[in-house]
Amino acid sequence: MKIAQVGESILKTPAISVSPTDLLTEELAHFLKALKQTMLDASGIGIAAPQVFDPRAIMIIASRPNARYPDAPLMEPLVLINPKVIASSDTQVKDWEGCLSVPGLRGRVKRFEWIEIEYMAENGDIIKRLFDGFVARIFQHEFDHLIGKTWLDHIESADDVMANEVWQKKYC
Repeated sequence: MKIAQVGESILKTPAISVSPTDLLTEELAHFLKALKQTMLDASGIGIAAPQVFDPRAIMIIASRPNARYPDAPLMEPLVLINPKVIASSDTQVKDWEGCLSVPGLRGRVKRFEWIEIEYMAENGDIIKRLFDGFVARIFQHEFDHLIGKTWLDHIESADDVMANEVWQKKYC
Protein backbone atom coordinates (compact mmCIF):
# COMPACT_ATOMS: atom_id res chain seq x y z
CA MET A 1 0.00 0.00 0.00
CA LYS A 2 1.21 3.51 -0.78
CA ILE A 3 1.73 5.78 2.23
CA ALA A 4 0.28 9.29 1.96
CA GLN A 5 2.83 12.09 2.36
CA VAL A 6 2.38 15.39 4.15
CA GLY A 7 0.52 17.81 1.89
CA GLU A 8 -1.93 15.21 0.60
CA SER A 9 -5.53 16.09 1.44
CA ILE A 10 -6.39 12.72 3.05
CA LEU A 11 -4.08 13.63 5.96
CA LYS A 12 -6.19 16.71 6.72
CA THR A 13 -9.55 14.94 6.47
CA PRO A 14 -11.29 13.54 9.57
CA ALA A 15 -11.86 9.78 9.33
CA ILE A 16 -15.28 8.18 9.07
CA SER A 17 -16.64 5.64 11.57
CA VAL A 18 -16.70 1.94 10.83
CA SER A 19 -20.03 0.20 11.44
CA PRO A 20 -20.12 -3.08 13.38
CA THR A 21 -21.52 -4.83 10.30
CA ASP A 22 -18.39 -3.84 8.35
CA LEU A 23 -16.39 -6.06 10.71
CA LEU A 24 -17.95 -9.11 9.09
CA THR A 25 -16.61 -8.36 5.62
CA GLU A 26 -13.69 -10.10 3.95
CA GLU A 27 -12.68 -6.73 2.58
CA LEU A 28 -12.03 -5.35 6.06
CA ALA A 29 -10.08 -8.44 7.12
CA HIS A 30 -7.93 -8.14 3.99
CA PHE A 31 -7.46 -4.40 4.55
CA LEU A 32 -6.34 -4.89 8.19
CA LYS A 33 -3.80 -7.50 7.13
CA ALA A 34 -2.44 -5.23 4.38
CA LEU A 35 -2.36 -2.22 6.74
CA LYS A 36 -0.34 -4.16 9.31
CA GLN A 37 2.06 -5.39 6.64
CA THR A 38 2.51 -1.86 5.28
CA MET A 39 3.40 -0.64 8.78
CA LEU A 40 5.89 -3.47 9.31
CA ASP A 41 7.47 -3.06 5.84
CA ALA A 42 8.01 0.65 6.60
CA SER A 43 9.48 -0.15 10.06
CA GLY A 44 6.65 1.77 11.68
CA ILE A 45 5.34 1.38 15.22
CA GLY A 46 1.88 2.58 14.28
CA ILE A 47 -0.23 3.45 11.27
CA ALA A 48 -3.69 4.83 10.61
CA ALA A 49 -5.98 4.06 7.67
CA PRO A 50 -5.88 7.63 6.29
CA GLN A 51 -2.12 7.20 5.86
CA VAL A 52 -2.86 4.66 3.13
CA PHE A 53 -5.62 6.76 1.53
CA ASP A 54 -8.45 4.96 3.33
CA PRO A 55 -10.90 7.30 5.12
CA ARG A 56 -11.99 4.86 7.86
CA ALA A 57 -11.32 5.39 11.59
CA ILE A 58 -8.89 2.49 11.96
CA MET A 59 -5.41 2.46 13.42
CA ILE A 60 -2.79 -0.02 14.52
CA ILE A 61 -0.27 0.55 17.31
CA ALA A 62 2.71 -1.77 17.66
CA SER A 63 5.40 -0.58 20.03
CA ARG A 64 8.68 -2.46 19.78
CA PRO A 65 12.33 -1.70 20.42
CA ASN A 66 14.23 -0.56 17.35
CA ALA A 67 17.13 1.72 16.40
CA ARG A 68 15.04 4.88 16.87
CA TYR A 69 13.30 3.72 20.05
CA PRO A 70 15.60 1.21 21.80
CA ASP A 71 13.69 1.40 25.10
CA ALA A 72 10.23 1.00 23.58
CA PRO A 73 8.10 -1.69 25.21
CA LEU A 74 7.31 -4.75 23.12
CA MET A 75 3.66 -5.30 22.26
CA GLU A 76 1.75 -7.25 19.66
CA PRO A 77 0.18 -5.05 16.97
CA LEU A 78 -3.21 -3.86 18.21
CA VAL A 79 -6.04 -2.90 15.85
CA LEU A 80 -8.25 -0.09 17.15
CA ILE A 81 -11.46 0.73 15.29
CA ASN A 82 -13.35 3.98 15.99
CA PRO A 83 -11.08 4.85 18.92
CA LYS A 84 -11.86 7.75 21.21
CA VAL A 85 -10.16 9.32 24.19
CA ILE A 86 -12.27 9.18 27.37
CA ALA A 87 -9.81 10.74 29.83
CA SER A 88 -6.25 12.01 29.91
CA SER A 89 -3.61 13.08 32.38
CA ASP A 90 -3.31 16.68 33.53
CA THR A 91 0.36 16.59 32.60
CA GLN A 92 1.93 16.48 29.17
CA VAL A 93 5.41 15.35 28.17
CA LYS A 94 7.33 16.81 25.25
CA ASP A 95 9.36 14.31 23.22
CA TRP A 96 10.51 13.52 19.69
CA GLU A 97 8.35 11.76 17.10
CA GLY A 98 8.68 10.68 13.51
CA CYS A 99 5.99 9.76 11.02
CA LEU A 100 5.75 7.56 7.95
CA SER A 101 3.81 10.40 6.28
CA VAL A 102 6.42 13.06 7.17
CA PRO A 103 9.64 11.42 5.95
CA GLY A 104 13.03 12.82 6.84
CA LEU A 105 11.88 14.95 9.78
CA ARG A 106 11.40 14.56 13.53
CA GLY A 107 9.33 16.80 15.75
CA ARG A 108 9.26 17.43 19.49
CA VAL A 109 5.60 17.32 20.49
CA LYS A 110 3.66 17.57 23.76
CA ARG A 111 1.45 14.57 24.48
CA PHE A 112 -0.59 13.50 27.50
CA GLU A 113 1.37 11.29 29.89
CA TRP A 114 -1.50 8.79 30.01
CA ILE A 115 -4.84 8.38 28.29
CA GLU A 116 -7.89 6.24 28.82
CA ILE A 117 -9.46 5.16 25.56
CA GLU A 118 -12.37 3.20 24.17
CA TYR A 119 -12.35 1.39 20.85
CA MET A 120 -14.00 -1.41 18.92
CA ALA A 121 -11.93 -4.57 18.51
CA GLU A 122 -11.91 -6.61 15.30
CA ASN A 123 -14.54 -8.93 16.80
CA GLY A 124 -16.88 -6.01 17.56
CA ASP A 125 -16.25 -5.89 21.32
CA ILE A 126 -16.03 -2.43 22.86
CA ILE A 127 -12.82 -2.24 24.88
CA LYS A 128 -11.61 0.33 27.41
CA ARG A 129 -7.87 0.61 28.06
CA LEU A 130 -5.37 2.83 29.74
CA PHE A 131 -2.13 3.59 27.93
CA ASP A 132 0.79 5.46 29.45
CA GLY A 133 4.27 6.53 28.47
CA PHE A 134 5.50 5.62 25.02
CA VAL A 135 2.42 3.59 24.06
CA ALA A 136 0.18 6.54 24.98
CA ARG A 137 2.35 8.70 22.69
CA ILE A 138 1.96 6.25 19.81
CA PHE A 139 -1.81 6.16 20.30
CA GLN A 140 -2.09 9.96 20.34
CA HIS A 141 0.11 10.25 17.25
CA GLU A 142 -2.02 7.77 15.29
CA PHE A 143 -5.26 9.21 16.66
CA ASP A 144 -4.20 12.57 15.20
CA HIS A 145 -4.34 10.97 11.74
CA LEU A 146 -7.98 10.09 12.40
CA ILE A 147 -8.87 13.70 13.17
CA GLY A 148 -7.00 15.19 10.21
CA LYS A 149 -3.75 16.16 11.93
CA THR A 150 -0.05 15.26 11.94
CA TRP A 151 2.63 16.06 14.50
CA LEU A 152 3.38 19.19 12.47
CA ASP A 153 0.11 20.68 13.79
CA HIS A 154 1.49 20.52 17.35
CA ILE A 155 4.88 22.17 16.82
CA GLU A 156 5.41 25.12 19.14
CA SER A 157 8.74 26.36 17.71
CA ALA A 158 11.02 25.79 14.74
CA ASP A 159 13.54 24.50 17.32
CA ASP A 160 11.21 21.51 17.75
CA VAL A 161 11.82 20.25 14.19
CA MET A 162 14.95 18.42 13.13
CA ALA A 163 16.15 16.45 10.11
CA ASN A 164 16.01 12.75 10.93
CA GLU A 165 19.73 12.27 10.19
CA VAL A 166 20.67 15.07 12.58
CA TRP A 167 18.31 13.69 15.25
CA GLN A 168 19.87 10.23 14.95
CA LYS A 169 23.38 11.63 15.42
CA LYS A 170 22.26 13.60 18.49
CA TYR A 171 20.00 11.09 20.22
CA CYS A 172 20.78 7.56 19.03
